[in-house]
Amino acid sequence: MTDSFDFPRSLRQAQLELHQVRADLAALALTLPWSAEPMPAWSTPSGHWRPSSRPESPGWTEEEQQQVNALRDRARELSITISTHPFWGTVEPGRVIEARMALKHEHADNDPTERLSS
Repeated sequence: MTDSFDFPRSLRQAQLELHQVRADLAALALTLPWSAEPMPAWSTPSGHWRPSSRPESPGWTEEEQQQVNALRDRARELSITISTHPFWGTVEPGRVIEARMALKHEHADNDPTERLSS
């Protein structure tokens, strides 16, 4: 049986923001050219076991690269904040992984007062 953990608000908010940052990065990636650097179009040779091709990529603009870098930097900061939070020192050693997994699946809609401020 899994007991619930009493996560501090700051830890729950950091995890929620990390989920949002990762979702923002994934959404941005869907809009970007397939290559960060300009690359010519290519395709596998005829009769290849797994046909594949890519159109020409203009590469990412400076603004797109800055957006990606900012999101990656924020995700890294949040990951560090979460993994080094003092709360983990209060968890029974044999239950840290269980607690970490519970935090990853904790949802802000369980507490309507817990929202990221825009």
